[in-house]
Amino acid sequence: MLLRLYRTVVVGLPQAIRVKSTPSRICSPVYSTNDSFQPQHPSLTFSDNSRTQGWKVMGTLLGLGAVLAYHDHRCRAAQESSRIYTKEDVRAHNSPENGVWVTLGSEVFDVTKFVQLHPGGPSKLMLAAGGPLEPFWALYAVHNQAHVRELLAEYKIGELNPEVDISPTLEASDPYADDPVRHPALKINSQRPFNAEPPPELLTENYITPNPIFFTRNHLPVPNLDPETYRLHIVGAPGGQSLSLSLDDLYKFPKHEVTVTLQCAGNRRSEMSKVKEVKGLEWRTGAISTARWAGARLCDVLAQAGHRLSETEAHVCFEGLDSDPTGTAYGASIPLARAMDPEAEVLLAYEMNGQPLPRDHGFPVRVVVPGVVGARHVKWLGRVSVESEESHSHWQRRDYKGFSPSVDWDTVDFDLAPSIQELPIQSAITEPHDGATVESGEVTIKGYAWSGGGRAVIRVDVSIDGGLTWQEAELVGEEQCPRKAWAWRLWQLKAQVPAKLNELNIICKAIDDSYNVQPDTVAPIWNLRGVLSNAWHRVHVHIVP
Repeated sequence: MLLRLYRTVVVGLPQAIRVKSTPSRICSPVYSTNDSFQPQHPSLTFSDNSRTQGWKVMGTLLGLGAVLAYHDHRCRAAQESSRIYTKEDVRAHNSPENGVWVTLGSEVFDVTKFVQLHPGGPSKLMLAAGGPLEPFWALYAVHNQAHVRELLAEYKIGELNPEVDISPTLEASDPYADDPVRHPALKINSQRPFNAEPPPELLTENYITPNPIFFTRNHLPVPNLDPETYRLHIVGAPGGQSLSLSLDDLYKFPKHEVTVTLQCAGNRRSEMSKVKEVKGLEWRTGAISTARWAGARLCDVLAQAGHRLSETEAHVCFEGLDSDPTGTAYGASIPLARAMDPEAEVLLAYEMNGQPLPRDHGFPVRVVVPGVVGARHVKWLGRVSVESEESHSHWQRRDYKGFSPSVDWDTVDFDLAPSIQELPIQSAITEPHDGATVESGEVTIKGYAWSGGGRAVIRVDVSIDGGLTWQEAELVGEEQCPRKAWAWRLWQLKAQVPAKLNELNIICKAIDDSYNVQPDTVAPIWNLRGVLSNAWHRVHVHIVP
C-alpha cells in the first residue's frame, strides 16, 4: 500500500522537480550514517506564471513528506519488532504506568495505547496484562479472526526469547508438585492449597461459567487419579450389599443433568474483614460459579446398596481421595432425607459442562448437592456411607458454622452451632467495580443473585444513591421450577445518572420466593470465621463529566 501511494505522488510531479531516486526496498534506511553523503535538493523557485502550480507542487511534496515519515515510522517499528524479550520482561509490563504488554505465540505486543479502545472494556484486556492472550482467546473465540490479528500486528514490538524458560524445580516431597495448571485470569487467594476466584467482570459474562474460570476451593493437594483403576466404595445397609463401582459401573445408572450454582461459605468474606479481623481466605465476590452437571443420582446408587429412608436421624457421609501428609481425607455429610429424595437431584457427578470433570473440580467423580453450601460437594469422591451421626470430619464438625458477633476464639464452642447446609439469599455487583470511573449519562450495572435450598430469586433492587431511592433490575438467565431453583439469576440495570453528580454509591439487594432479603450492613452478621457474608453489596464509582 505504501509503495502504491509513493508511486502515485511521485509520478504526478512535474519532471523538472522530481527527486532523482533509485528503486529501493521498502525498509531501506532513510538516513545515512556516512558524513560524506549530502542529499541534493532540487531548486523550488517558480515564475509568477507558475506560482499557483508551484504551491500545488509544494502541497504534493508535503504530502510526500508525510508518506515518507509514515514509511520511516513503519521501518522503525519493523526494526523494533525484531527485538527479543524474556517472559520476565513481559511480566514487568502489567499496568498502564509500566506499559501493558501481552504475548500471542512467540510474539510480543505493546498494547498500552489500545487498552482504553478495547471493545470489551479496559478491565478485560488488563486481565491478560503481562502474560499470554491464548487463555482468554480460548474463552472468547470471537478474537481469533483475521481482522483482529491484523489489528494486533500494529502493536508488535518483538519476539519472545526462543530459549525455553526453565521453571524452578520443586522438590519431590512437595505434595502440591503435581497440581494442575490453572487459568491465568483466576485471582489467587492461596497457592497451596490452591484457592482462586474469577474476576467479577468475567464472572457474569456467561450464565454458565466456563470450566477454566470456575472458582476453585481446595483444602488439600489435588490427587491425580487413574480413571481405569478408580473405584467408588458405597457401604451397604445392614442386610444389603456394599458396592465397589468403577466409572463404567456409574455410567450404567440413568444419567441425570442439572444446572447448579456452587457457592463457598466464605464468599464475600473480605467485607467482614473490614469490620473486624476474621480467620479465613479473603474471598471477594467470586467464590460462586454455575455449571451444568451430569452423573448418577445418589438416591439410585444408595438404593442399589440397600439403603432406604429412615425414621430416625441419619446422614450420608462422603470421604474424598484428597488427603494431608497424615492421611486425613476431606469429608462432609448431608441428611439422608435430602440424599434419598429424587426431587433434591443430588448427583454423583462425572461431567461438568459436557466434559469430564477437570482435576481441580473433582475428577473423576464428585458430589453435587443442589442448594447446599459448596463445602458439602465433596470432590474426588472415594467412599459413601450412611451413619447415625453427621461426618466426624474437621470440616463438618469444627468449621463452616455461624456464630454471634459476640463470640470470639476464646469463647467459641463449635458443638453449639449446626453445620451450614442451605445458604441464605445472596447478590453482588460485578460491573462496575468499586473505585471505577464511568461516563455521565447512562450507566449499566450488572451482577448475580442466588438463594440456597432451591428458593428462587424473585427480585433484585438497585440503588445508585446509597439507598435513598431504588430501581428494579432486569433478571436474565434460565427461569427455574419452584422449590428447585438450583442456579443463580444474573441481572442488569441501565440507570440514568443525574446531572452534576461526580460519584455514585451503588447498592444491590435480592429477595427470594420466601421473601427473605439481605441484611443492610455487615456488622450485625459478623462472625469469627467470616462465613455467610450476604449484606447489601456496595460499590463506589466516580463520574467523568
